[in-house]
Amino acid sequence: MGKPKFSRKKYETPSHPWQEQRIQEENELIKKYGLKNKREIWKAELLAGIATGDEQTKKESKQLIDRLSRLNILPANSTLDDVLALETESILNRRLQTIAYLKGFAQTPNQSRQLISHGHIAVNGRRVTVPGYIVTKNEETEIDYNNDSPLTDSMHPARPKSDFKSIPRKSDDKTEVKQDTLKEKVTEEKGKAKQEAEAEKDKTEKNDKKEESKTISEKPKETDKQEDEKVEENKIEDNKNEEAKQENVDEKVENKEDKGGK
Repeated sequence: MGKPKFSRKKYETPSHPWQEQRIQEENELIKKYGLKNKREIWKAELLAGIATGDEQTKKESKQLIDRLSRLNILPANSTLDDVLALETESILNRRLQTIAYLKGFAQTPNQSRQLISHGHIAVNGRRVTVPGYIVTKNEETEIDYNNDSPLTDSMHPARPKSDFKSIPRKSDDKTEVKQDTLKEKVTEEKGKAKQEAEAEKDKTEKNDKKEESKTISEKPKETDKQEDEKVEENKIEDNKNEEAKQENVDEKVENKEDKGGK
């Protein structure tokens, strides 16, 4: 049994702490549902999963299915296969934080969490301050602002503009077809955008190559001109040096003649 003071954990930690794919999925769920930490995800995973290796009696399986049907997670005539097919998001969608946001009591999931923790949301007239409270099927229509909350005033600035949104139900065949067509359109548009981007890249690469070839063809001409100018400058310097040498020779000769005359 254990000590009543120290209750058992309601979640199971992952077997390995560093798994990149799992960490990314958990971070996406935290952003999507406005969760506080990953323990809330692990609680939902424990409720959604069932150990296949353990011996489950008919009574235990029936109790589990009845509980999930009361929470509006599974229909009444479900089997253990339906339980095994559950995902983490199917549990997170039944949290009071998510349902209050979907019903329009808050503008964002994070604001919904704040309103619940501050005691502004009530279920069946009873204030609930736990964002992870799992709402049953009967309690779903009994969610409202707490009577003592100032948010009961419809003119309160913290209330969202469009109050009481409808909760999205499971999609029918028609809606699924619409979603498929939308997905196809989105993929087609993405493909077109990629093709256009690739074409632009090819054009820019071709233009860059042309400019490089032009610069390469212009460089030899410039170098030839520079070489000719250098040759001419060297010739002029050589002529100047020769003239200077001749002048020195003439001066020496004159000096000698002056000395001989003396």
